[in-house]
Amino acid sequence: MMYIRQRKEIKTIEVSEDFPAQKENVKLESKLPSGCAYRRFWKILSFAIGGTVALGIGLLTSVYLATLHENDLWFSNIKEVEREISFRTECGLYYSYYKQMLQAPTLRQGFHGLIYDNKTESMRTINLLQRMNIYQEVFLGTLYRALPIQKYLEPVYFYIYTLFGLQAVYVIALYITSWLLSGTWLSGLLAALWYVTNRIDTTRVEFTIPLRENWALPFFAIQIAAITYFLRPNLQSLSERLTLLAIFISTFLFSLAWQFNQFMMLMQALVLFILDSLDLLPAAKVTWLYSIQITGLLLVCILQFFNSMILGSLLISFNLSVLIARKLQKNLKAGAFLTRIGKLLLHLFLVSCLTLFLNSIIKKVLNLKSDEHIFKFLKAKFGFGATRDFDANLYLCEEAFGLLPFNTFQRLSETLLFYAYVFVLSITAITALVVVFHNLSDSTSSQPVGKMRMCTVDLKPETAYNLIHTILFGFLALSTMRMKYLWTSHMCVFASFGLCSPEIWESLLKLVHLYNPKRTCVVRYSVPILILLYLCYKSWPGMMDELSELKEFYDPDTVELMNWINTNTPRKAVFAGSMQLLAGVKLCTGRTLTNHPHYEDSSLRERTQAVYQIYAKRSPEEVHALLRSFGTDFVILEDSICYERRHRRGCRLRDLLDVANGHVMDGPGENDPDLKPADHPRFCEEIKRNLPSYVAHFTRVFQNKTFHVYKLSRNK
Repeated sequence: MMYIRQRKEIKTIEVSEDFPAQKENVKLESKLPSGCAYRRFWKILSFAIGGTVALGIGLLTSVYLATLHENDLWFSNIKEVEREISFRTECGLYYSYYKQMLQAPTLRQGFHGLIYDNKTESMRTINLLQRMNIYQEVFLGTLYRALPIQKYLEPVYFYIYTLFGLQAVYVIALYITSWLLSGTWLSGLLAALWYVTNRIDTTRVEFTIPLRENWALPFFAIQIAAITYFLRPNLQSLSERLTLLAIFISTFLFSLAWQFNQFMMLMQALVLFILDSLDLLPAAKVTWLYSIQITGLLLVCILQFFNSMILGSLLISFNLSVLIARKLQKNLKAGAFLTRIGKLLLHLFLVSCLTLFLNSIIKKVLNLKSDEHIFKFLKAKFGFGATRDFDANLYLCEEAFGLLPFNTFQRLSETLLFYAYVFVLSITAITALVVVFHNLSDSTSSQPVGKMRMCTVDLKPETAYNLIHTILFGFLALSTMRMKYLWTSHMCVFASFGLCSPEIWESLLKLVHLYNPKRTCVVRYSVPILILLYLCYKSWPGMMDELSELKEFYDPDTVELMNWINTNTPRKAVFAGSMQLLAGVKLCTGRTLTNHPHYEDSSLRERTQAVYQIYAKRSPEEVHALLRSFGTDFVILEDSICYERRHRRGCRLRDLLDVANGHVMDGPGENDPDLKPADHPRFCEEIKRNLPSYVAHFTRVFQNKTFHVYKLSRNK
């Protein structure tokens, strides 16, 4: 009901951008003191109300998501071990370092334990601050110890409330971006409401709280908002400098929080490259943005103790190549249409070759293999040859790394978001094509970027940036479902901006010969208001049902396992098992692991494949030797993996291991002709028969309906 009351005030707080066709009227009005004061008053009032609405909708979103998390798990009532188990897979691993910082006797010892860690990977000391993006856990752990809140707020709540608070920042940043693009805060309100009503496809924070993306995406949204403002023409010097500072800080924090930062910023660099090449952005501003990306990433590299994966990233190679190529081709934006097309193709070829050359040199010098699994995955995913590589197939078989399902568009259409997005995207893309053709056809290249003197259409630099941004990230989301959250949130911004944009409605009304300024203003506000009313009518009952639905966390088998480990195994015991389960073992018990879910290390990937032979067709002697080579004392077998049915044949973990080992897969179906029957039965099945050859090496010490724990003998 609150939204309806706010919308009734919209007509009295309109702040629209000046129309190019009304410049003379504006000049006349500016001469009148009363008119100028009147406009200034409404501008200040609009800013105050719009800012208040932004803050309110951000806080409401944060409370809404936190309430859903509480209602889904009954988080306030369950035991501490159950709370920790609820942080599934890698989430539990990241949270364990926050817990480690709190349990350390002093902050100095906490830092030392992270820099010289020998419990995350057995028989190996690693620098966690170099390997993983966990500075946020370090910061929160330090802050919690420093603040006088220990008596009033449990550590776990301090952690999750911080993440839900960042969601408020995220929504406010989306709101501001849409407001900047359209000129009215009504657009921001629509973007925020679309984000909330499409929650299933815009965020997953309420059930994967510690994931790196939930830390990073709010800062990415702030960066996009700052870039949108920075690209406005005729900014004052102070405003430009402050905006550049905001871009740098948000870029740095985004890069520090997520290991996939370089790939997201590479997409962003491609956006800048396309726009710069097509003369849609000022070259000087593009250079600033390239430099900020490089500087921010190098600063993160320093903080991560010169992480080689950052130094060998494609982003640094690409940005350097673009800057070098621009120096070599100084007259890139001069000449007739065909000449400029030829220069652009040559520029693209030069940048591509330089990028590949620089990247290969850097990787060869650094002997970098940390990200090779990603390129193997991409090569197989896009049809450049089949692969039997275990790591690549592990990604290929996960639904999150598959194509975006069609039902995503069905859900987005129910809130009218997808229809509005396609409508705005089509009109803006057509406008961009006209402007690009005009830019390339003008041999003088003397007109200001984004402003057409001889052309009847106009594309602002900030609009052009967000257009190419949403297109490229749309392709990324379509190809990889896990990346849809980067696209769908920006989809809310872009669609809401277009529906409130005076330029879009002006173009449409002129096309059907119905244009006049008043009609444009009426349509510009009435359409989003009607959509807001529709969203409230359609979504309010469902949201109330969600908030009233009370569930409870229930995983007795995992709780029993963790309690058994805590009470029946030595503190220094080493555990082997699946990556996902071992992350929980580390968090709940503090025991040493053989492997874990943070997969961005080549030696860890080799170790994980070796440990996973417990689900392959290998002899007990081979499995025992492999596990003991990592210092394993206990191994945990999971029936859900050994007898997996979730994936189709060929994508079950046991199938991936069989193919990698050159063995025929189980069950009916085709096999590659060179695969051969294994000499031994499947280890995880055969060990349960307690045959002498298995009992000699493995003793079962714990069992329930889900897990089987075996202690390894120390004999050779």
